[in-house]
Amino acid sequence: MRARYGVPLAVTAVGAAGIVYAAAFESRFFRLRRITVPVLPKGMRPLRVLQVSDVHMVSGQRKKRAWLQSLAGLRPDFVVNTGDNLSDPEGVPELLDALGPLMEFPGVYVFGSNDYYGPKPRNPARYLLEKVQGRHGLNGNAPVVGAIHNPWTDIRDAFDAAGWVGLNNTRGRLKLDAGEIAFTGLDDPHIKRDRYPEVAGGPDPDADVSLAVVHAPYLRCLDAFTADGYPLILAGHTHGGQICIPFYGALVTNCDLDTDRVKGLSTHTSAGRTAHLHVSAGCGANRYTPVRFACPPEATLLTLTERP
Repeated sequence: MRARYGVPLAVTAVGAAGIVYAAAFESRFFRLRRITVPVLPKGMRPLRVLQVSDVHMVSGQRKKRAWLQSLAGLRPDFVVNTGDNLSDPEGVPELLDALGPLMEFPGVYVFGSNDYYGPKPRNPARYLLEKVQGRHGLNGNAPVVGAIHNPWTDIRDAFDAAGWVGLNNTRGRLKLDAGEIAFTGLDDPHIKRDRYPEVAGGPDPDADVSLAVVHAPYLRCLDAFTADGYPLILAGHTHGGQICIPFYGALVTNCDLDTDRVKGLSTHTSAGRTAHLHVSAGCGANRYTPVRFACPPEATLLTLTERP
């Protein structure tokens, strides 16, 4: 009996231990990544940009709230929120409490699908199936039926009241001591809310630098931003793959971006132009799959410096 069942029992024990680790430990190992991106015009002083993404706030997540509040100690020049703030329709007060100290700084934001809609239980294997079939979100899948609607207007109103600039299919600006920053943003392409023709035209010639912002880094959006000449695109959505294989990496990105660029800084080329792309792995997860493995939750402090 020992020889027959020992290996299966050992495998089961290891798998169970992995799930406990992914859900109870790594999903709470919040970290800050720091990167430098050379995109500013010559003579402009460096800018410190804090990117927060995929908070997926659920009521009762005290450690996440405290960690997000502590990020205000970084004193960024401005904050970029790349969406998916909720995973609980009742979580808005705790979300705003968590982001409150950051809302004291200038900021911009776009929304993701989980700002508009609440999550549902979902078989994680479907992400692999959709990758194989080339279908993600509403891009190739049937429309959502019976969706839970999140109170996204409450989030929007609070962000706007704090002076953060909404960038859902629109342009905006921040006037800082160091210079004027222009932004072009898209609503979430994962649910086909992006409308690039409404914001096309390239960087603002009157600003010191122009940046592009979108929640989900779908290739059609990256191509458009890059072809128009934006030097840096900021995105989230992927969770860095969320469950990764050590020494291999992510299996899925939940969009049509390749897994080599699932998180961190890379580049994107389109129409003979190249842009820097930063994809945040985010600091949360869907409430029904609250696990991370080999992919800890994060925020990123980007230091923008002079381009060569």
